[in-house]
Amino acid sequence: MLADKAYDADRIRASLRERGAFANIPPKSNRRSEPYFSTWLYRETNLIESFFSKLKHFRWVATRYDKLVENFLAMVQLASMRLWLRVYESTA
Repeated sequence: MLADKAYDADRIRASLRERGAFANIPPKSNRRSEPYFSTWLYRETNLIESFFSKLKHFRWVATRYDKLVENFLAMVQLASMRLWLRVYESTA
């Protein structure tokens, strides 16, 4: 699980460990023992956050006009393909 410094608590890390998940949370500056933290993996969260930001630019996705989950998922997939095509066309 990737999270911000606000989620750096021993009980959150223990809960994730019990579920078999790896917590990649940057340690707070006042923490005595520093757990393992991958800066490279944490930097990759920017890609995910920017993708969701671009996805919300599509009005039909941001406002969720569709009542059915299947229709909403189809709109998210169409918007994702459109974003992918923009990137692919600009690099070709």
